[in-house]
Order: sequence, then structure tokens, then C-alpha cells
Amino acid sequence: MTQVAGPVSAAGAVIDASSTSQVQEAVRDAAARGEALRIVGAGSWLHAGRPVRADSSLSVRSLAGVVEYVPGDLTITAWAGTTLAELDRVTAEHGQWLALDPFGARDGTLGATVATGSFGPLAASFGTPRDVVLGLQCVTGDGEIVNGGARVVKHVAGYDLVRLMTGAWGTLGVLTMLTLRLRARAPVDATYAISISAPLGEWIAAYRAASVSPLATELLLATTASALGVGSDITALVRVSGNDEAVAAQEKALAELGAVRSVSGEAWAALAGRDPSRPTVALRLSHRTARIADVWEFATAIARDVPDAIVHATLDRGITRVVLPRVTDADLVARLHPAPECTRVFEVLPAALWREVAPSAASDPLSQRVRAAFDPDRRLNPGILGEA
Repeated sequence: MTQVAGPVSAAGAVIDASSTSQVQEAVRDAAARGEALRIVGAGSWLHAGRPVRADSSLSVRSLAGVVEYVPGDLTITAWAGTTLAELDRVTAEHGQWLALDPFGARDGTLGATVATGSFGPLAASFGTPRDVVLGLQCVTGDGEIVNGGARVVKHVAGYDLVRLMTGAWGTLGVLTMLTLRLRARAPVDATYAISISAPLGEWIAAYRAASVSPLATELLLATTASALGVGSDITALVRVSGNDEAVAAQEKALAELGAVRSVSGEAWAALAGRDPSRPTVALRLSHRTARIADVWEFATAIARDVPDAIVHATLDRGITRVVLPRVTDADLVARLHPAPECTRVFEVLPAALWREVAPSAASDPLSQRVRAAFDPDRRLNPGILGEA
């Protein structure tokens, strides 16, 4: 374990751990000093979430590599610092893949993806990280190494540790190792773009009635589609897979929704990596799919006149995402009101606005009791979920 001069976040020194025992040592040392830790993976998304009150950073970037891979079981176990790109490379050699496509570059780490519960368009077919993670190992805030799900060595009785830690933003434990469910690659994986000229609500209704079963369908704002090189209007980006006959049948069904153009599958990676390095705001708006046209109208109004704004929606999950590179705090508050009836989740927000527009959802008694069971002294990522 080494200490690196210079912070990667608001915290001071950076502690670099390359084993579970070193993570445990770092957590226990912090406890002995009465200090809090900021948990870091690749360090590329530290602006997300609420401000963290920490004295130093604990990096698991060096805790990387594949621990065990059983292609016949479609499972892989890897350290938390392993990049998604590395998992893509290893599994592709066996005609398999990890169906997690969070927004951001593929050099993001597995641990950060699971800790934040991040997902992308593929979640419509394969689920979120909670559906993909089979087991994990972590170090709790009081320095205990615990395991849950697959590869169990020590389990915390009474808790579904896998689902509890996934999406907890490192507030319950430092993820060190994860076991994941893989998928077999289909013979054909094709992506199509459809320009939408009909009223959006009517087009979505036609899409929902069509005989298609895509892996993912993403609605793109005209400027977003143009930036990706897949269209100049509001565009539906559709990904389908299967054998030649199945894909041809899906293409025929999609043609009933508009003029279908075959485009490069790289458009998905381009969309995922389109986010600016430090946006002013990244926001998800969720509603049932029947109401997504209303949410889309509100989302595009938020982004109106903002240069390089990104708006896209996962149709089959009813989630619309808005990314604004530059907007003042006062202007943002004005844009967010009034909002339609929907669920709002902020990924990124100016520090001063969290209390005003995104009250904490982690201060209820149940959340507090769970936090106390795993991190009684609030040692790990304090404040990132808005908890007291």
C-alpha cells in the first residue's frame, strides 16, 4: 500500500491499495485516526453525487485483474479496479460479453459501475447491475471483510449483501471483488437508425405495438443524433441481435416505423462517452413508458438554447436523461420548475443546489440503521448520498 502525493478529489492524501488486506488496513488506519475516506476507482467521475466530507482518498485502481473466469458457466470474477474495457477484451475471446453499458468511457472501473448502480440502454433487456452481479467481496466501514452471493467465504446474516452494496455509492463498504453473469454473443449484432417525423407520442405507440424485441432502443435529440453521425432529426437508435433470419425479420418490422438506416454499432459507445468530463448537471427523469413523450418535452425544454446539451431516452425503461455542459445555478433552478409528475434522479448537480432541488433520500430511519450496521462511524464517502 502506498500513499501518493496530490489529491484526486477534495480529500487530501491518496492511499493506493492493491489487495483486499491493504483496503482493510487503510480503513482500520483511518478509524484509528478518526478520519473519513473518499473511495476512488478510476477517478473520472468524482464530480458525481453530493460533496464528500473526507480527509483522504482510498484508491482501488491497482486492485485489478481477473480472478476466475469459467466460460462454460458464463461467470467471471474480477477485482473492483478492473476496467470494463479489460472485461470486454477477456470475454470476447470466448464469444461472451458483460451486458453493462454505463454512460462514460469503457476505462471506468467495475467497482465504480456497481457501487453507483450505473447502467445504460442495455438494462432494458439485461437488467441493471443488481441483476448482473452474482456475488461480491467488500470491506465495511469498521474494517471487516465480508462476502455475499457467489464465492461466499463469510456472509452477513440477514442482509442480501449483493443488492445492498450495489448502488450504495461506497457508503456501506469498499467493493474489492465481484462475480458477474455473462451473456453469449449472438452471431449478428446490428444497429439501425430511424428518423422520427410523426408526432412523438404516436410514434412511440406504434413502436410499442410493433413486432420487435430489440436489445436496446434509445431516442436521441436531433443535435445529439447529429453529433453521433446517425441522423439530423429526432432519431431512434435500435440495436437487435440473433441469427441472420431473426435480424432480417426485426429490420423488416422496424421499417414499418419509418425509413431504416443501418449504422455502425460504435454509435452506442459514442453515446456512452459523449458526456463532457465535468457537466454542470446530469439528470434522469423516469415515468411509465406511456408518458415518456411528456417527459421528453420537458427534458428538451430544459436543454433548449444550451450549447452541446445532450438529451436521450431509453424507451423500454421510461427513462429520459439530460446532460447540460454549462448552465448557471439560477438558470438551472428556473429550468427545473415546474416539472411533470415523474421521478428525478440527479447524477451531477452544482454543490450549492443539492439541498434546494434534490433533497436527500438517505436520511430515513431504515437507511440510517443499515448504514450504522456496516459503517457506524460514517467513515466511507460521508455525505455523498446527502445523509446527515
